[in-house]
Amino acid sequence: MALLLLAGCATTQAGPPHKSHRDFLVLDTHLDTPLHFARPGWSFAGHHDPATDLVQVDLERMDSGALDGGFFAIYTEQGPLTAKGYADALAFARKRSDLIDTTLSAFPNRLDFVTTAAEARRADRIGLRVAFKSMENSYELGEDLSLLEEFHDRGVRLAGPVHGANNQFADSSGDKPRWNGLSPLGRQWVKEMNRLGMVIDASHSSDATFDQMLALSKTPLLLSHSSGRWAFDHPRNLDDARIRKLAAKGGAICVSTIFLSNMNMGPERAALFAKYEHIADLSPEEQADLTRRWRALDATQPIWNADFERYMAMVLHVIEVAGVDHVCFGADWDGGGGLPGIEDISALPKVTERLRAAGYSDTDLAKMWSGNILRIVEAAERGREN
Repeated sequence: MALLLLAGCATTQAGPPHKSHRDFLVLDTHLDTPLHFARPGWSFAGHHDPATDLVQVDLERMDSGALDGGFFAIYTEQGPLTAKGYADALAFARKRSDLIDTTLSAFPNRLDFVTTAAEARRADRIGLRVAFKSMENSYELGEDLSLLEEFHDRGVRLAGPVHGANNQFADSSGDKPRWNGLSPLGRQWVKEMNRLGMVIDASHSSDATFDQMLALSKTPLLLSHSSGRWAFDHPRNLDDARIRKLAAKGGAICVSTIFLSNMNMGPERAALFAKYEHIADLSPEEQADLTRRWRALDATQPIWNADFERYMAMVLHVIEVAGVDHVCFGADWDGGGGLPGIEDISALPKVTERLRAAGYSDTDLAKMWSGNILRIVEAAERGREN
């Protein structure tokens, strides 16, 4: 650990006092929080005690942890690769997109929807939180790539082709190869993403899918919530060689808190996760019971056998491999992320403190907390074909 703290691309900085965590524009590239937005009796601006509520991101904690915003995800559960499956998923994705709009637009004096890097910087300058929109899984598009433009018009600026299972576009890291990477339709998906000026998200993609998207895309890739395989050998994580290739083409890996160990997904946890993914369908009493049972299981069988120290070891290793120009943060909040010592976004200042202790400068930190993300968004914007 001591060697990790001293190694890497850290730069020294003399002169004026260092900036505090709050002085940086702090963005997270994958917020699954919209699954909470339709919960009965729940408010994004309310106080949510972790002992009685599973949410990890809300306006109160955005203030306490100085998270300035990020990408709020339209996550669509994958069903059968059929016309009906696609139609049902598209209806859900449209509804989830509308829900993000209506929920966040209720706070115009605290938060601003943005679609460009310039708009994000402007929102930060005037003291507003930043809300981008992303799409996790493109399954809902079916075989109609013209729908990508609809979601672009809805404000989506970051999207991945696949989630936990293979689909019509690509192979997933969580499934056996079907296409050996991208399908023919998936190759067209990459071209359409580039044409629209949308950032390609390679998290959840198989290694072959990642390799092919990296070769085909005219603009840099982003991994919105992925860990380094150095920390744990799991197909969901990215190996050092691919991290270097990603960096060489201008991309960035937004380090997550997930898969630093096996996921403890026994029958009880699986049942709780199934309820959690549909928490908006539960009554307040059922929500409270779900939280009680979840926290009780955490005490005896936590989801991950890792903690903040292991997380920071992985972060420091990824920075050493990629360089400070190619690292960002996407912890997978409200989607399975969080570890002892970094349970929710209120713990983010600890990350800055640890990076500062490792020797990283204000310039380095500004890049990793948001500069690299916005650079890649701008690269996609410049690549758009009108």
